[in-house]
Amino acid sequence: MFVIEEELKKLPASPGIYMHKDSLGEVIYVGKAVNIRSRVRSYFRNVSKADPKVRALVSNIAEFDYITCATEVEALILECNLIKKYRPKYNVLLKDDKTYPYIEITTNEEFPRIIRTRRLLRDGNQYFGPYSNSGAILRIIKMIDEIYPLKKCRQTTFRPGVRPCLNYFIGKCKGVCIGEIEKSEYRKMIDEVIDILSGRDAGLIVSLEKKMNEASEKMEYEEAAKYRDYITSLRQLGETQRASMVKDRDIDILVPVITYKTQVVAQYKVRDGKLNGREISYLREEPSYSQDLLNGAITSSELLSFFVKQHYLDLTMLPREIIVPCHIEDEALLEQVLNKVNMENAESGNDVMHKTNFLIPERGEKKALLKLASEDSIELAKTLDDRAEREIDRKDKLRQEVGEIIERACSISGNPPMLIQNDDEREYRAEAYDISNLNGLDTVGAMVVYEGRMPIRNDYRKFKIRTSEGDDYGSIREVIYRRLKRGIEGDRGFNQYPDIIFVDGGIGQVRAAKAVIDAFRMAIPVVGLAKDDFHRTRAIVFEDGSEINLKDRKLLFTYCGNIQEEVHRFAITYMSGIRGKKMIKSVLEEIPGVGSKRRTELLAKFGNIDAIKRASYEELISVKGINSRVAEEIKKFFDDNK
Repeated sequence: MFVIEEELKKLPASPGIYMHKDSLGEVIYVGKAVNIRSRVRSYFRNVSKADPKVRALVSNIAEFDYITCATEVEALILECNLIKKYRPKYNVLLKDDKTYPYIEITTNEEFPRIIRTRRLLRDGNQYFGPYSNSGAILRIIKMIDEIYPLKKCRQTTFRPGVRPCLNYFIGKCKGVCIGEIEKSEYRKMIDEVIDILSGRDAGLIVSLEKKMNEASEKMEYEEAAKYRDYITSLRQLGETQRASMVKDRDIDILVPVITYKTQVVAQYKVRDGKLNGREISYLREEPSYSQDLLNGAITSSELLSFFVKQHYLDLTMLPREIIVPCHIEDEALLEQVLNKVNMENAESGNDVMHKTNFLIPERGEKKALLKLASEDSIELAKTLDDRAEREIDRKDKLRQEVGEIIERACSISGNPPMLIQNDDEREYRAEAYDISNLNGLDTVGAMVVYEGRMPIRNDYRKFKIRTSEGDDYGSIREVIYRRLKRGIEGDRGFNQYPDIIFVDGGIGQVRAAKAVIDAFRMAIPVVGLAKDDFHRTRAIVFEDGSEINLKDRKLLFTYCGNIQEEVHRFAITYMSGIRGKKMIKSVLEEIPGVGSKRRTELLAKFGNIDAIKRASYEELISVKGINSRVAEEIKKFFDDNK
C-alpha cells in the first residue's frame, strides 16, 4: 500500500521529474524540479490555500513516482517527452500535437524526392512544416510536381539497361535512371523547391508571371491559365506579404489568445523579412482550464512555456529569434534546450548552426511586428469566440439527438441504459462495428470509438474472425462477445463501455449484437446504420425494425455518416493489410531457397515486392542470409514471371 506521508520522506533532494498518479495508476501530472523532495512536498502543504487547479490535482493523487536527472536541462527534456507519452489530464497540452504533417525533401539521396510525411526524423533529410492543413500539403506537392520533373521512385541506384517508368515518358521525370540529367541541373531544381517551401518565392513568381504573359500574347490561354494557377498556389502557400522588415532573419512571434471559451497560441512566422503566415495551436479543451485561465491560475507566461516545450523541440529548423509579449516560464532554461536542438540539427545536416533567443522588443521594427501580431490576435479572438459559440450549439444539439436515440433504443428493449448521463459536460461515447471480407475470405471486424464528434483513435480495435468466417451475423456476434469479455476480465484496453453501439447494417446485425449483450446481462443500446442504393447512410435501425430516416436530420446524418465511413475504412484497411501480407508471403516463398527468415530479411531491406524485383544481384547478396545461389534464384524467378 502506498502511504503518501511515508513516501514523501524517501524523496531525493536532486533534480529530476515527478509523476503524480491516480487510484488506477494512470499518470495525471508530470512536472520537473530542481529539488524533487521540496517540489513534491509543496503539493501537500496548505492545500486549502492553493489555486483550484492544484486542489483538484491533489484530491486525485493516490501515489507518485520520480526519475532523477543530472541537471535541470535534462529534467526539462524528460518532462517534455513524458508529457507527450502520457498526455496527463492536469498538464496543459496542445491539441493533436502529433497529427501535423510535413513536407520532406530526401536530401541524403543523390537525387532527392519530395514526399509528404508525419514522421520527423534526424536522418539528414530536410523537413518543412508542420502544416495544420493536410489538404494544403497535397496541393503544394501537386504544384511542385507540375513545375519540376523530379524523381518519384525510391530507387537510389539503377542497373545498366534499366527501362524508364511512365513518369519519364509523360514528362514528369527527367530520366535520372537512364542518366539523362546532370546532378548539378537536378540540384538546381531542388534548390528552387527549397526556396519555395522556405517562403523565398518572389523570383519564381516573377518568372511565372512572365511565362503567363508570353503564353497569353500567343493566345495559348490554357497554358497561361496553368501559370496563373501556379502563382495563386504559391501565394496561398506563404500568404500575401503583409509586412516587410527585420532584414532577412527568420523570426517567430508568439501571442497567447485567451477568451472566455477558447485558449490558443497564435504563431506568426517571419521568413526572409516577410510576415507570411499564422498557425493556430489550440490547447486541450478541458472545462477546468477555461476557468483556471479566467481566474489567473494559469498565466500567459505558462501558456507560452507549454507551447514552446511541445512545439519546438521536435523541429529540425528553428528560428533565430522568438518574439514574445512577456517573459515566459523557464525562459533561460528553454533557450539552453533549444540551442541543444540547434546543435543536433546542425550535426545531422538539417540546418546551419545558430542560436535561438527569446526577445521582448521595446522599440523599432520588431516592436512593430509584435504590435501587428497582437492587433491581429485581437481580431482572431473575436472569431474564436463566435466559432466556439457555434461549436457549443452543435455539441448541445448533437448530445440531445444522440440522447433521444439511446432513450428510444432502451425503451424498445425494455432496459434502462447501463450508463446514465448525469454529467452535462461529458460527451456520449459511441462504439461502431463493421465486418469486412474478400469473397468470404480473410474476414475481419473493426471497432472505432467516438466521444461526441471526435474519433478516439487510441481506442480503435481490430479483430481477426476465428469462428464465423463468411457469416456476417456470426462475425458480429463473435466481435461483440470478444470485446465485452475482455472488458469484464479487466483488460484496460476495453474497460470503458460505450453509451451506445452502432453496427453497420440493418435489423439482422442489430439483433445479432443485442443477443450477445443480453447474454452478458448488460443494457447497452444497439442500433444499425443502414445505407441507401448509393451507399450513403440512410437511416438508424432499431431492434424492432423501426427506423429514423436521416434525410431531414442534417446534424445526425453527418454524425452517423462520418462514423459509418470511418469504421468501414478501418475495416477495409485491416483486411487489405492481411491480404497483402499473405500475397507477399506466398510470392516470396515460391522462390527456391527463400523461407520465412530470408523473406523477412528481404522485406526489411527493400520494403516491398517491387523493390525486390528491381534489385540488382549485388544488392541481393548484400542482404543477410542471401548467398549467390539464392540471389540467382530470386533474379531468375522474377525474370521468368514478368
